[in-house]
Amino acid sequence: MEQLLEMARKVCDRAEIFSADSRGDGVSFENACMKDIDSSMQSGVCLRIIKDDILGFAYTRNLTDRATLIQNAADSLRGGVDGAFDFPFTKELPDLDTYDPSMETLPNSAMVEECGRVCEILSHKTKGQINASAHRSTGRIRIINTSGTDLSLKSSAFYLGTDIVYPYTSASLHRTLVSKRFENAGGEYLDFLADTYEQSMQEVQPASEKLKVLFLPETLYVFLWRLQSAANGQSIYQKISPVAGRLGEEIFDSSISIYNDPLNDSLPGARTFDDEGTPCTRFPIIERGVLKNFYYDLYFARKLKASPTGHGFKGSISGKPVPSLNRLTMMPGDESFAGLIQSMDRGIVVAGALGGHSGNIPNGDFSIGVSPALYVERGQITGYAKDVMVAGNIYDILKRAAGLEDTLHPCFGGTLPAVLFDNINVTLKK
Repeated sequence: MEQLLEMARKVCDRAEIFSADSRGDGVSFENACMKDIDSSMQSGVCLRIIKDDILGFAYTRNLTDRATLIQNAADSLRGGVDGAFDFPFTKELPDLDTYDPSMETLPNSAMVEECGRVCEILSHKTKGQINASAHRSTGRIRIINTSGTDLSLKSSAFYLGTDIVYPYTSASLHRTLVSKRFENAGGEYLDFLADTYEQSMQEVQPASEKLKVLFLPETLYVFLWRLQSAANGQSIYQKISPVAGRLGEEIFDSSISIYNDPLNDSLPGARTFDDEGTPCTRFPIIERGVLKNFYYDLYFARKLKASPTGHGFKGSISGKPVPSLNRLTMMPGDESFAGLIQSMDRGIVVAGALGGHSGNIPNGDFSIGVSPALYVERGQITGYAKDVMVAGNIYDILKRAAGLEDTLHPCFGGTLPAVLFDNINVTLKK
């Protein structure tokens, strides 16, 4: 990579090289029987060059022909893409524990045995169809640039996901475990799935009305997706954010605090720098309901005359960095999950969200099918309801928080608690 950087330096004003390689293995069980084993490998090198404040970009899977890679990047300068920003000089970052070497040699048989054990235990607790999957991955990235930055990172991750499917539906109760190393699923994880499923097996038909609605952690991405869009520097620049100009205002309930926390290395994916080499920090988005910050990559920080915040990340190895929040954490409350259920006279538990993309995302609107929708009456889960919809706007809904779970769960969208909301319109098809 050093040779590539020196060659690139001769044809441009500024250059950056990003290299990455990753390896993953996964197993899946369907109806408590092994269905599939797969493996994947990915690697590549990205070159960004800037000449006369115009950005060039090229990608290759290997470095067998450095001259061609540089020529491809130089040719892309004809596109006239704005590159009026500087690559950072970054050094002396904190040390994080992001990698467990045992994940390099973890056999697929260990994941098969764990999925089989989970299915076996749950099959004695419930008659629902049990699906389970496990995946392990290791990866390495390195960033060097003409400003003098030279950063690298090794990482490892283990994921276990379990679903229990409701009869004659595609709806299922789901929960995920994540770690930097292989771990067995504990009793609390298995009991939550089995007990919650067993309580909700009976189909019920409640009436449409305003109810208390409890969103499980796995479904809060519906709200966070819209918040990320609104606080994104790109949305601010394009003038499509409904919260532009509202820094310092209370936009949610005071119990809501949301941070991007890339330095938390108790879970996989911790980072001290983003995919452009900018340092990462614990970064507040919402603090006690107050909008604290917008987030930027190098490009949009320069456009808005702001400082880069360490949020330039790639969606894939071959992609370009864009503003992204990839380590969101919502601060927990002081109620147990059971306590939140007991506080509901009548209500719905959103255990699965369909159509999270529906509605005007930049404006905060959403309209989701709830599948499964668990029904609560007099403080107990009594069954599940079909054809349930919840719609609204996050800047209204998140002002109605009535309680937050005291435990955080890793899931798609971040590390989150269950959150209870009051007086929400719930529509059920009769």
